[in-house]
Amino acid sequence: MSKNAPVDPRGPRFSAWITSAILATVLLTGSWRLLAAQTVLFAMCAFISLKLNPWGHVYRFAVQPRITPTAVREEAAPLRFAQGVGFVFALVGTVGFATGLTALGMVATSAALVAALLNAAFGLCLGCEVFLVLRRRAPFLARPQSTPSQ
Repeated sequence: MSKNAPVDPRGPRFSAWITSAILATVLLTGSWRLLAAQTVLFAMCAFISLKLNPWGHVYRFAVQPRITPTAVREEAAPLRFAQGVGFVFALVGTVGFATGLTALGMVATSAALVAALLNAAFGLCLGCEVFLVLRRRAPFLARPQSTPSQ
């Protein structure tokens, strides 16, 4: 299966709930190590493959078999872009907490938490929406166009 294969949209929402819990825990504890672990997870999903997300595995093996199947699929590229945006905010937050710039850590982590909660609760993926806007305006993000056979 390709790293950009379409995904069941319920999987990223499930992952967003767990990510929200992790980010809320970071805000409550100020644990830069926990945020650093989440940063690594964002990086793996954004720059390698969504299949590396452990919460996606939990969804596929523990949740998905117990719910009604769906034929609805989402493109992976916007989700990977959103993970990249999460990576940036988590990285800034990690640096903030680790260096004693607690306000920076709190603001960056709070922004990531808001985005994760919007995705989890309402299915609104802010990073995905930004990707779609950029794709319309930036040719390097455009889908490859199929050429007619000769």
